Amino acid sequence: MSTTRASTKDRSAVRTLLRLWPYVRPVRVRLFTAAFVAVVASCAGLVIPLVLKWMVDGPVADRDHAGVWLGALYLLLLGVAESVLFGLRRWLVARPLAHVEAEMRADLYRRLQRLPVAFHDRWPSGQLLSRGTTDLMLLRMFLAFPLTFLLVNGVTIIIGVIIMLMQDWSLGLVILGPAIPVMVMCVIFEHRYAVVARLAQDQVGDLTTVVEESVLGIRIIKGFGRHRSQARAFRELSHTLRGTELRKARLLAAIWAVIVTLPEVAIGAALVLGSVQVADGELSAGTLVAFLSTALALRWPVDSIGFLLAMSQEAATATERYFEVMDAEPEGPGGPGGSGSRELPAAGGGERAAEAEAAADGLVFEGVVFRYPDAEPDSAPTIARVDLHIRAGESMALVGATGSGKTTLTALVPRLHEVTSGRILLDGEDIAAMSREELRAMVAVAFEEPTLFSASVGENVLMGAGDGAGREELERALAVAQADFVHALPQGTGTQVGEQGLSLSGGQRQRLALARAVVGRPRFLVLDDPLSALDVHTEAAVEAALRQVLADTTALIVAHRPSTVLLADRVALLSGGRITAVGTHHELLRTNAEYAHLMSGETAGATAGNQAGNQAGIQEDDRR
Repeated sequence: MSTTRASTKDRSAVRTLLRLWPYVRPVRVRLFTAAFVAVVASCAGLVIPLVLKWMVDGPVADRDHAGVWLGALYLLLLGVAESVLFGLRRWLVARPLAHVEAEMRADLYRRLQRLPVAFHDRWPSGQLLSRGTTDLMLLRMFLAFPLTFLLVNGVTIIIGVIIMLMQDWSLGLVILGPAIPVMVMCVIFEHRYAVVARLAQDQVGDLTTVVEESVLGIRIIKGFGRHRSQARAFRELSHTLRGTELRKARLLAAIWAVIVTLPEVAIGAALVLGSVQVADGELSAGTLVAFLSTALALRWPVDSIGFLLAMSQEAATATERYFEVMDAEPEGPGGPGGSGSRELPAAGGGERAAEAEAAADGLVFEGVVFRYPDAEPDSAPTIARVDLHIRAGESMALVGATGSGKTTLTALVPRLHEVTSGRILLDGEDIAAMSREELRAMVAVAFEEPTLFSASVGENVLMGAGDGAGREELERALAVAQADFVHALPQGTGTQVGEQGLSLSGGQRQRLALARAVVGRPRFLVLDDPLSALDVHTEAAVEAALRQVLADTTALIVAHRPSTVLLADRVALLSGGRITAVGTHHELLRTNAEYAHLMSGETAGATAGNQAGNQAGIQEDDRR
């Protein structure tokens, strides 16, 4: 399901994790201080065996009760110091790491807002969601624990081995015996675990996508009784993820078996050899106690290597997944050269006409070609050299069969997609020369599939206006869209509409989306079949109010119904990605067979639908 799989074959975990440094740098002082405190605490624990050696060879051997009590006091103080220092380490890292996680999440959200529509078309939403939640949680855990303790445990092991060698070099060599096989196993484990960890995290993203789609599409699932098939799909993905997690568990169990068993065998061998040396008088009992105490103190640092490496690999994978999004090319700010490399219309016979078009006011498509970025290089473009001029203050209806490219063409105006070649001009200015902020302040859009946010009705509508818009603009836009139903809601325009606006009917959502498009009094208006979900009576009322808005703006309207076409001054017929005819509705009906066929089918369908609706007494939009 996921399209974001990445190979870990040539990945360096260290090099990947170093990409976190810009986020860690602002809090590096506290993190380095915390690491130093942890090293001191760990070293304090290694002093305990030396105190035991002094006690056994001194006060215990001499039956000095005062010395034993003094030694016990030393051990107590060392234990308290160690616990206090580790508590201080945790306090030092808690706040800065929460800050790092918050900054990374904010940057990810900002980048998602700036990435082009083509990126979001390719990526499942669950994959993006898992990067902003699960992956960032793994990174915070890595910075809080494995990052510090890989250093602390490494220093502890080195110092502990030096202490043991100083006590007795022969016993020290016995303890060091398993070091080489353990290191070899760690290298093998790291490589294998990296692959499985990446697979598991991608599968979590796939599972998140299924859950999200099931929640958003719950009406479809219930309406068609598909809950069993959806549950089956979820179980299959869940079972696949379970298998991957078990593979991770088996790898971790294998490395732990090696890391725990070999050092334990070495400690047992050292105990036997040391006991023989004590019996022969070659080694003092205190030295053996100190040696074994040091070896036992190193058990935790050695045993923890397995899961610290595992957490580090998961963090490296999470970092890799995070930067897959952050490295994606965002939309540029626009302006000269801001649209990237694209072909301009060829100079020649049409040059004078192009200059005349450029000087004209209104909306001009000049030799516009568009091909989706992921389309095959030799495939036909979706939009194939469109030339169209919508004069200032004019409304143009865009008509065409399903799949002719109408929605794609309208998406080029606010630069939701960049043209492959050609150019689009607003009042004589190339939109590629404008910043996106400037362009989208001039152009308002209403899509066929209206999207509402988990906010109030008023907030959803005023998203289409500037910061200074208030109650007057809101009421005017609601009146144009015939959305008076909002005043009957529990809190009026302050009513929360819920996720995706699913608490409203389709027609109500579409009217709010239309109100959002007109609330800012835009100079250019792009409407993608904005009345498709309305009943015939509501549609007529909206059209009457919308005519007043269209009188003061330049509009491109995707239309399927004759009633919507009649809103426009002229009609453009889009066929196979090309504009094949332009004229008034009545002219095209007389002169263009394809247009007459489209309108006759729409008229017949609309008439039958309206008759059925009237007979059934259906008034869906205002019943909710």
